[in-house]
Amino acid sequence: MHRREAEASGDHAAQDAPSITAPSISFTRRRLAMLVAGLFALWLVGVFARQVGAATSASDQADQLRARNASMRLEVASLDQELTLIKQPAFAAQVARGYLLGTAKEIPFTVDPEARAVPANAPGSKGIKPEVEAKNTSPLESWLEVLFGSQ
Repeated sequence: MHRREAEASGDHAAQDAPSITAPSISFTRRRLAMLVAGLFALWLVGVFARQVGAATSASDQADQLRARNASMRLEVASLDQELTLIKQPAFAAQVARGYLLGTAKEIPFTVDPEARAVPANAPGSKGIKPEVEAKNTSPLESWLEVLFGSQ
């Protein structure tokens, strides 16, 4: 009987020892539950990342729309100012003069498109600068001249 127990325990010991030639992978309930939990966590992270990407995209689009609205507000304000100017009778009269529709007392004229440009030093142009005498005086002498006149 001892021999049978020894053989049985020897066989059992041989069965418990891991075999190098045939590795066995067994899926226990615990490993399967961990695998399912890991896949669920990956799926949950993917869904969350997609939602974050969609929110970022929506935020960027909202910023672009805000900027577009601001530029449109400026354009509308500019057009309102232009409309106010166009509605004035003086503007209509000025435009009418361009079509030779002025009053009877006005003498219509046009500038010849082939006329030469006015030189920079022509009388009345911005190019002429008055000559100023440069005096080498001290600041005290300048103040005394301003207060008491030239000597």
